[in-house]
Amino acid sequence: MKLSIKAIPLAVILWMCCCSSCAQNNVDETMEQEKIPAQDGSANVTQVEVLGNENAYTFNVTISSPDTGCDQYADWWEVIDLQGNLLHRRILAHSHVNEQPFTRSGSPVNIDQNTEIYIRAHMNTTGYGTTVFKGTVASGLASSNLEAKFAKELEETAPLPDGCAF
Repeated sequence: MKLSIKAIPLAVILWMCCCSSCAQNNVDETMEQEKIPAQDGSANVTQVEVLGNENAYTFNVTISSPDTGCDQYADWWEVIDLQGNLLHRRILAHSHVNEQPFTRSGSPVNIDQNTEIYIRAHMNTTGYGTTVFKGTVASGLASSNLEAKFAKELEETAPLPDGCAF
């Protein structure tokens, strides 16, 4: 009888771990890419969460980047439309060497729920990453690829970082 009493808590713990990881995977599947550190020196978007209402959304954007300090770091993420127009840019004031991947929020993002957009990240040394999120707030956003040179002229468009804290 002692063996079965000891086995019950273990069985409950195993059941809880298995069920919670299955549920979590189903929820994140459409909004999250596998979290692999950037190997090519670029900043890539790995997850996006959108909260709020039309014309005042908050975007929580997760980025994986090979930050080493102010000499090499992800310096912004942005929301652009499919024509390459800048809709919102979140400046990142410092490197995230020991926090990878990292998530930063930006708001208000002034778009309606049916505006087709890309969310992409920028590295101060290599420019735009090619792993982005694409879609609409209404239909959802999913991981996609975008050429780094698409709307590259936005690298010179304000707002731009004015330095790196650390």
